[in-house]
Amino acid sequence: MDSVRSRIKALAGAALLTAALTGCAGSSDAHVGPGVTEEPCPNAVNKDNGCIYLGIVSDLTSGPFKALGAPMTTAEQKFWQRVNQQGGIKGYDIDVVTYVRDNRYDIEVHRRAFNEIKGKVLAMAQTLGSPMTDAILPDLRSNKMIAVPASWSSKWEAEDVILESGASYCFESMNAIDYVAQRTTLKKVMAVHYPGDYGADAAAGAEIGARAHNLSFTALETPQNDPRDAVEAIVAQKPDLVIVTTGPADAAAIVGESTSRGYTGRFFGSNPTWDKSLLKNAATRALKSRYLQTAPWKPFATDSPGHTAMRAALGSVDPNDNYTSGWVTSYPLKTVLEKAAANKALTREGLLEALKQTTVVDYEGMLPSAAGNFSGDANTSAFRQSVINRPDEREFTGLKVISDFFSGPTARSHRFTGTCPQTK
Repeated sequence: MDSVRSRIKALAGAALLTAALTGCAGSSDAHVGPGVTEEPCPNAVNKDNGCIYLGIVSDLTSGPFKALGAPMTTAEQKFWQRVNQQGGIKGYDIDVVTYVRDNRYDIEVHRRAFNEIKGKVLAMAQTLGSPMTDAILPDLRSNKMIAVPASWSSKWEAEDVILESGASYCFESMNAIDYVAQRTTLKKVMAVHYPGDYGADAAAGAEIGARAHNLSFTALETPQNDPRDAVEAIVAQKPDLVIVTTGPADAAAIVGESTSRGYTGRFFGSNPTWDKSLLKNAATRALKSRYLQTAPWKPFATDSPGHTAMRAALGSVDPNDNYTSGWVTSYPLKTVLEKAAANKALTREGLLEALKQTTVVDYEGMLPSAAGNFSGDANTSAFRQSVINRPDEREFTGLKVISDFFSGPTARSHRFTGTCPQTK
């Protein structure tokens, strides 16, 4: 009997050694990479599952986009909790809590935070900021690590390791100009924007849109928290339309101060320029009469299966469209993880291969499934439709949809071969 027991122990030990050497974990027989463990996640929903760790580096406390980053992070955590409650992914729960870091919208802080966690996660569930994500892009490429951006730069369309959702700032600007040009006479367009990829991408799209309509165009960079020169330029040059690509506070200052000084034109804000707190701002009256917003998807209270699931998962929260952004952008990563698990390759290389095989994503009605095509070239796969909103205090998040997934002739016909600043 003792010899039988000894043989059983030896066979069991050999099996465990084989599993370790071949990278098998949990109840799955998938090959696994960094950030995937046989042990359950901390506070696991499914105690018999292994764990997939995902990273988040976001603006959570003091940067100009903390009103975006904090709700997005909460929504992403609730999204993956729902996935875990539904059984996880092929024998694994998902952890998006352990490796969350604050970047304060600072490139060097972002880089340090990413370097701290990159060896411990399989992929990045969020990297906030176009300049910040661009700073870690070489590292993402060399490690074949995919990342979900909390930004909408057109540059991501041409990056295999970036898993973006929704129209870029560039196409948003084109759609904004087309939308206004179809409804009124335009002669002059100005883009007022932050320095860096975020602002430059929207300004490039605005220039493409202005050129398509034979309009005069100027662009002006404005620093964070100091829009005085931008206001002076708007008041002096009197453009018919200003495309604003800043944070919410600066957007409100630009709209409010320009209007108070006699400017009578209109403003179109890129997606991150809005926060519903602006309805209690000194510029509220000007925003309600002069400002429209381009957005990649419909607001928090929309009646779709995905919106409904999000609201149920969040529970009693103050409605905020930045929750919507966090929830929507999680669907493609879920699809890619499921595909990689089905391919038995939960490695970084396996996720990258699964991403390239993805032609549709089930966004549960929050975006058209074709918005999740990552298999073709940038021109083929780029999603070009924007939702057009106007401020309305009667809506849960202060925005009312006035055009549902609008794509103007400029965006539809634009030949996209790289980032917009390179292709204009």
